[in-house]
Amino acid sequence: MTIIEAQQQLIQRLSPIYDKREAGNIADMVMESVTGYKKSERVIHKTSSLDNELSERLEKYIIDLEQQKPVQYVLKEAWFYGMNFYVDENVLIPRPETEELVNWVVKEIHSSESVGWNRRTIILDVGTGSGCIPVSLKKAIPSAELWGCDVSELALNVARINSAKLGHLVDFQGLDFLDPVQRNQLPHVNILVSNPPYVPEKDKESMQPNVVKYEPHIALFVPDNDPLIFYRSIADFGNHRMHKDGIIFVEIHEDLASPLREIFRSAGYSRIELRRDMQGKERMMKVQW
Repeated sequence: MTIIEAQQQLIQRLSPIYDKREAGNIADMVMESVTGYKKSERVIHKTSSLDNELSERLEKYIIDLEQQKPVQYVLKEAWFYGMNFYVDENVLIPRPETEELVNWVVKEIHSSESVGWNRRTIILDVGTGSGCIPVSLKKAIPSAELWGCDVSELALNVARINSAKLGHLVDFQGLDFLDPVQRNQLPHVNILVSNPPYVPEKDKESMQPNVVKYEPHIALFVPDNDPLIFYRSIADFGNHRMHKDGIIFVEIHEDLASPLREIFRSAGYSRIELRRDMQGKERMMKVQW
């Protein structure tokens, strides 16, 4: 089977599950992984044959994809901030919206020389998952000291793989951030950044089936009666273990910006900035005293 025949077969088998554009995008990702050729290179080599090993690997990928398993989990990789992260079903798949949050943090630090952050900035990522946030921040700001914490040791294993693989050192700690005693084990920081669990359990029914079926629920869902539970802990941590002029950056649920603003105001924070993502949704918040 040639490369072009393999890609056509892949798209054909994905078409009953995904629309034409998405099937094409997934096929491009899979074929690049299988052949090692980018899209333009595959045009040149389209009549080259796949050997038995590659054909078998492709078939295994297709079977997984037909079960609606996200392509990132199938390939064990996801691109984020220009780097290829290892991912598996113990961590959320990094999203483009989270890249926007990282960019916001980087721009803030680069514009804050008067605070002295350019000399020694300590940044904590709460609920680090794959480590995509702190690893990316370490890449952008090599002089900063990066920490990440997560309650899941399986997620931390993935984060440590990525830190080592990509060559950006982050100190990862396993702890339950909702426990005030445990979170006091973390350092005092200049910046706290987080994409914590914030989806109410009741929203499961309206979410894409492949997300609910494959992505870790511990990193997604919170109780319906307290969907902002992690932000309360973040606000408390900031009041006790954040340096003067520190800043909190969080990704948020698009429908919960108003009550979240009140949580931070009640905790003593006076400067709160809301920012929309690339889709125009209120998805990021910056908080200061």
